Amino acid sequence: MNVFKNERLPDIATIEQDEEYDVIVLGTGLTECILSGLLSVEGKKVLSMNRNNYYGGESTSLNLTQLYRKFRNGQEPPSELGRDRDYNIDLIPKFMMANGELVRILIHTDVTCYLELKQISGSYVYREGQISKVPASEIEALRSDLMGMFEKRSAKKFFEYMQNWREDDPSTHQGIDLNTAPMSKVYKDFGLEPGTQDFIGHAMALYLDESYLERPARETYDKIILYISSVAHYGKSPYIYPLYGLGELLQGFARLSAIYGGTYMLDKTVDEIVYDADDRVCGVRSGNETKQVISDPSYFKNKVHNVRKVIRAICMLKHPIPNTGNADSIQLVIPQKKSKKYRQKPTDPDCYEISRYVPRLKIVLD
Repeated sequence: MNVFKNERLPDIATIEQDEEYDVIVLGTGLTECILSGLLSVEGKKVLSMNRNNYYGGESTSLNLTQLYRKFRNGQEPPSELGRDRDYNIDLIPKFMMANGELVRILIHTDVTCYLELKQISGSYVYREGQISKVPASEIEALRSDLMGMFEKRSAKKFFEYMQNWREDDPSTHQGIDLNTAPMSKVYKDFGLEPGTQDFIGHAMALYLDESYLERPARETYDKIILYISSVAHYGKSPYIYPLYGLGELLQGFARLSAIYGGTYMLDKTVDEIVYDADDRVCGVRSGNETKQVISDPSYFKNKVHNVRKVIRAICMLKHPIPNTGNADSIQLVIPQKKSKKYRQKPTDPDCYEISRYVPRLKIVLD
C-alpha cells in the first residue's frame, strides 16, 4: 500500500564500495525510522538497512494474507473474512496521545503531510464485570456508571485541583506537595474510592500496576494533564492513530529521511558488526563503514537478554465489543488486579480494537 498519496517510497538504493556514513541504522521499526528521519534533518549522512524486504520489522502492518502466512504456516485466509485491502493489522499497535511528544515530532517535521490520522472513538475500562467508557467531558462524567453521585463530587474536586495546580503558585497546592507526597496520599486526601483510583491510574495515567501509588504524585499529575489536554484537542478521546495502520507512520519518517538525503536499503544483510577494544560497537561492514550504529536488538542477539515476556494475541470477532456503542475503534484497559492469575501474573493487559472487530490483546508477564 502506498500511503504517500501516490508519491513513491524511497527507492532501494545501492552504495559504493567503502562509502562512509555518519550513521547506519539497522532495522526499520518505529524507533529506527524516527531516528533516521530526525538525524537526516540534522544534516547527518544516514544509511538505513533492513534484512527484510519490507518496512516496519515487528511494528509493521499486515494485510489478511500476510497475517495468515506469518502465523499460520502459509495458509490462505478464509474467504468469509473478506478482502485483503480491507485489513491493515498492526503487529504492535501504538496509540498516540493527541498532545503527546510523538505528535509534536510529527508536526515539527511535517511528517503529517504523508499521513492520514483518525481519532480513536473512545477509551474504556473493565470494572466489576462490565465495560464502561472513561468520561471525556463533564456531561459524560455525570452520566458515567463508573462512580456514584457522591463519588462524582469528590472526583470533580480532584480533577479541578489537578487542572488548577501550578508549581510556582503555592495557593493552588492546598497543602499538598506533589513532588514529595505519594499518589496514595493524594487519593486519600480527596476521598476517592478504590474503583475511581483504578480508572484514573490505569485508564488515564496508563500505569501497568499499583507501584505508582507509593511514588511522588507529580509523575501521575503529568500523565493526567497529558490525558486531559489530549482529550481537549478532539473531544471523544485523547488518542489518534494512522488510518492505514502503524506502518504508515514508519514510512512517513522513511520518506522524511529520503528527502534530506538518507539512503534506504531493504533486503540487505549485514556482513559484520565491528567492535572496538572496549567491546563497543563502532561500525558495520556490508561494503561500507560508519562512525555510529543505531539498531534494533535483533541484530545483537548475543549482546541482549530478556527482562520480560509479552504475550500478544490477534482475534477476529463477528461483532463489536459489548457496551462500546458499536464504535469502530477503541482502547479497552483491564487493570492488573481485575485480571485472572494463571501460572504467571499479568501486569499490563490492554485490548485494542482497530476496525472490523480485530482486537489485539497484550499481557506483560512478570
